[in-house]
Amino acid sequence: VSALLSGIVVKASILPLLRCALISDDINQIVRIFGVATAFMGIGYAIFEKDTKRMLAFHTISQLGFILAAPAVGGVYALAHGLVKSTLFLISGSLPSRNLKEMQYKPIDPNLWIALVIASLSISGFPFLVGFGAKALTIKNLADWQVIPMKIVAVGTAISFAKFIFIPRGEKQKVQPGLWPAISLLISGLIIANLVYLDAYKIDTIIKALLTIAIGWLMYVFVIKRLAIALPRVAEQFDHLVGVMSLTLVVLFWMALA
Repeated sequence: VSALLSGIVVKASILPLLRCALISDDINQIVRIFGVATAFMGIGYAIFEKDTKRMLAFHTISQLGFILAAPAVGGVYALAHGLVKSTLFLISGSLPSRNLKEMQYKPIDPNLWIALVIASLSISGFPFLVGFGAKALTIKNLADWQVIPMKIVAVGTAISFAKFIFIPRGEKQKVQPGLWPAISLLISGLIIANLVYLDAYKIDTIIKALLTIAIGWLMYVFVIKRLAIALPRVAEQFDHLVGVMSLTLVVLFWMALA
């Protein structure tokens, strides 16, 4: 329940920005710029984060950037991310450790790994899961100048969730009662909600999605996994975040009233 509520609360907080983006083209442009910047900030931290829940939190920031980058279809991406985030947070609570380095030596339940892989593939934009259609629809509605930056962010998403996909598997383990029915329901949602944008199923779109994921996995295995980088956390400080959001809202309302 907390995972579902978390997804709803986070998305509700940016609805005013999406509504503002529909007021005028000038405001729409500002929201799009803010979306790209937000996506880059979130993915920059998520790629190098070693704590599972912190990684998911940073990735939520990145995905909010995707929602803001294409305001007209932000609701579809919000739905896709809400389903995936709920699934991932439920699963992460049953992992043997929050430390991704430690988990390389603590194999997880194969069934839990399969659920984790499905959710990770969805958020990475793998076909037949809701994340694929949502990403394709979002990219279709990006401005020309946004396409390359957001595709870079998409590769970063694949890098981030390769950390889960390449976790070793071991023996079955006990999980909290009721976990599997909840996960099964959410994963069913990831598959069924994929029907929201069937126009995405074109050969070139599928190839681009698979290529993006493949590049991300290769970068993770051969580069990121071997690095030990800790980014400064100044952007996490509450006063900095409030300051940036307040300044953005002031600019938006100034544009609306000008």
